[in-house]
Amino acid sequence: MDDGTLPGVGVDEDATDRIICHVDMDCFYASCERLRRPDLRGEPVVVGMGYEPGETVGAVATASYEARAFGVGSAMPISEALDRLPRRADAESDDGDTPDPSETGHYVPVDLDFYKEIASDVKAILHDCAGVVREVSVDEAYLDVTDRTTWAVAGDPDDPATSAAAGPTDARTLAEGYARHIKERIAREVGVPASVGVAPNMSTAKVASDADKPDGLVVVPPGAVSEFLAPLPTAELHGVGPVTEERLAERGIETAGDLARADPEALSEDFGERGRELWARARGEDDREVTPTGLPKSLSRESSLSTTGDAERKRETVSALAADVARRARERGCRYRTIGIKVIEPPYEVNTRAKSLPGPVDDPAVVERVALDLLAEFTDARVRKLGVRVSKLDFGGGDQATLGGFESEGDAGGARTNPGSRTATRGPPGSTLTDWAAGAAMDSTDGEATGGSNGSEDPDARAFGREEPEEGQASLGEWTEDG
Repeated sequence: MDDGTLPGVGVDEDATDRIICHVDMDCFYASCERLRRPDLRGEPVVVGMGYEPGETVGAVATASYEARAFGVGSAMPISEALDRLPRRADAESDDGDTPDPSETGHYVPVDLDFYKEIASDVKAILHDCAGVVREVSVDEAYLDVTDRTTWAVAGDPDDPATSAAAGPTDARTLAEGYARHIKERIAREVGVPASVGVAPNMSTAKVASDADKPDGLVVVPPGAVSEFLAPLPTAELHGVGPVTEERLAERGIETAGDLARADPEALSEDFGERGRELWARARGEDDREVTPTGLPKSLSRESSLSTTGDAERKRETVSALAADVARRARERGCRYRTIGIKVIEPPYEVNTRAKSLPGPVDDPAVVERVALDLLAEFTDARVRKLGVRVSKLDFGGGDQATLGGFESEGDAGGARTNPGSRTATRGPPGSTLTDWAAGAAMDSTDGEATGGSNGSEDPDARAFGREEPEEGQASLGEWTEDG
């Protein structure tokens, strides 16, 4: 059996070479809020603005699945959301005419800085699990993991293991196992749920990640793409919004299978070049490669712990993380000018500290020494997660800086951050670490209520144009680290 082919499945040889994962964080803002407020788990949660005292205008950024059951959705005016799902606080007032608590929800204000912190944690895992990552929004990314796994079945090819994922296959593949590994790392190390779609191309992987939410895993192996797509309503295809869905229905095209069987020339006449592209996607044809959004601006590694105050355990953990981060930087041929740590105290108090060097270096011993020096501030603290990060990356390969006299960005005595806040400290001229949410800019995309034009970097959104935002969450907009 060919190593990349499922038993009895005839596929184009090139298709079997690609394994694409689409990772989509479920109700991301609400999931972040549940990290620092565990009492919100299982409760209806609405993240948005406009319900605070004195505010009269606002909208929902995202709603948990429990809140969606009451009809609350992203981009909905807060006034309408409150009509459908009153606030829990109102049910707990002394007023006799109060709503039933079981039909109320929790309204939480948007905290963008905190969500960026969590997004950077997820992003670090994605870049560790794949050599090629395209981040298309704060909560969504494509990964090409072709060099990390295969479509080969797990176990005996004549009696393959049974798939535990959703999708059109009974046999468990090694690709399925690797995708589950990514999901479990995000859940274990960050604490937020993700849905993952696995397929031979980008557009099908995107559809797959939406097919079994929340916390889903859908695997579409080579040779099964058409079978998977055919029964889906056209609205499930990425790039088909309500207007296009209606126009297709007027032509008797209601499913992806209908679209795949349609005349591409007629579609081109009706929809322009986009018509043929939609036709190709409905047939599972998509030869685009996952292209990264740019060189990383930071490298980090984190480790979750059982809450502990043991100083030696904390030092050992930071030393191991420092060694791993320095190794990854060397493998990527980059040097770094800022070294930092993250310390999370329960329930989710995020503290960051950093020191800047006079110039870029590649020195694992320095990473460890600086990280341990920064950790000294937290000797007596009880922690649940530790992280080490190098940033201000330099891929140029020039002379390495000397190490004498580097200064601490925290020497001014910065206080610990509140949950979700960022450390914005001042060091030597021209060097600052404004936050931990480093990396390529991540733009609004499918599933986010932007309230305006979509500046998405998502290739599908660029190709087709988002006609109307789908249910999801509001955009964070672009964010990058200085430098």
